[in-house]
Amino acid sequence: PLSLSGYPGANMPKNVKLRRPFLIAIVSLIIILVIWGIYWIVAKNRAVTPRAGAVAVGVATVRMENAPLQINALGTVDSTYTATVRSRVDGELVRLHFREGQQVKAGQLLAELDPRPFKAELMQAEGQLMRDKALLENARLDLQRYRQLLEQNSIAKQQVDTQASLVKQYEGTVRLDQGNVDNARLQLEYSRITAPISGRVGLRQVDLGNIVHASDTNGIVTITQEQPINVFFSIPEVDLTQVLKAYRTNRNLAVSAWDRENRNRLSEGTLLAIDNQLSTDTGTIGIKARFDNADSALFPNQFVNVHLHLGSQPDAVVVPTVAVQLGKLGHTVYRINDNDTVSLVKVKTGATSGENTIIEEGLEPGQIVVIDGVDKLRDGSKIRIVNRAISTEEQQPATGQTQEPAARPAENAKTETAGASSGEAKTPVSPNATPSGHAAGGRQ
Repeated sequence: PLSLSGYPGANMPKNVKLRRPFLIAIVSLIIILVIWGIYWIVAKNRAVTPRAGAVAVGVATVRMENAPLQINALGTVDSTYTATVRSRVDGELVRLHFREGQQVKAGQLLAELDPRPFKAELMQAEGQLMRDKALLENARLDLQRYRQLLEQNSIAKQQVDTQASLVKQYEGTVRLDQGNVDNARLQLEYSRITAPISGRVGLRQVDLGNIVHASDTNGIVTITQEQPINVFFSIPEVDLTQVLKAYRTNRNLAVSAWDRENRNRLSEGTLLAIDNQLSTDTGTIGIKARFDNADSALFPNQFVNVHLHLGSQPDAVVVPTVAVQLGKLGHTVYRINDNDTVSLVKVKTGATSGENTIIEEGLEPGQIVVIDGVDKLRDGSKIRIVNRAISTEEQQPATGQTQEPAARPAENAKTETAGASSGEAKTPVSPNATPSGHAAGGRQ
């Protein structure tokens, strides 16, 4: 008979052999339960995470109104004319007749060079002119006498012709002398340097006592004309059609210049010219506007925000521009539903109207859209409407008090509409909405 004594477990007690399968089954069951538990927890967390907490958002109401059309751009103030005042002659600078930063008029005396060398040249030219005029007068008298003698056959005709040629020679000499006199007088006038244009003078580049030359690069001073003054800005190619359409209707489109922070309006002007070609490098076209600048609010090379007004679009559906997002689906907004959730809605945008954007398709007046907290939202997210303008202390209720839930902007909009139609004096307003119909947190 075969012996099993050499195999492992041959000498194992019988009760141990019976318990081994039972232990393996228990361990397998525990492993299965652990895996199932982990799967159940992960699945539960995935299902609960989107609704774990409501996202605080600011909202605004979709409105229908006559929307003013305008294009915003960045511009640079450019003086109408800029002139570097240079001397046309060489000489010593002996007088200055302006203060740095002073407003001057065209033709106003600014500086003087030493005039003595130019006066001496003028006197020499005038003396030469007087001498040659005397010779011309004497030659003319001789010619008159020779002609009388020729009529008496007392002299030859050749002598008369020679004298006539001499008269013409002196006439040419006198004209040359007259040109030298005029040039010397002009050089003397150039020693008095005047302003070529009206405007504001800058800092002087030369001090008294220095020799200035007509070839000097920097000149004596620079003048910039500020009244009127121009602003140069560029708009994208996509806005060109809209601008040209408005420009054909109104050649004096209104343009306003605002400060760097875009808070204070500096001046009002009109569109002056549109460039004749697009820039292939930037895809933009240059536009120039002119401003009277009577109060000198605009300064050359100043950075400004430009608002180009193109009229208005009646009965336009508008939302704050901050509510419109651009992504893979195109332009979208988050619309608030009745169950305090949001839906991602694709919209077709139109022109820009200040801080608002015209919506051509996708929204209806009276609907509520998110304007603050958009980056934390997904389609179907739970939301909580808050007023960003109220401080944190005011939003938190005092101890032992119960905070009343805020009314929905849509319900308030309906209440306001009903109150206006019935002629009521008081209109309930949600604490989360601004008087203009926007919820706080958006741009005013």
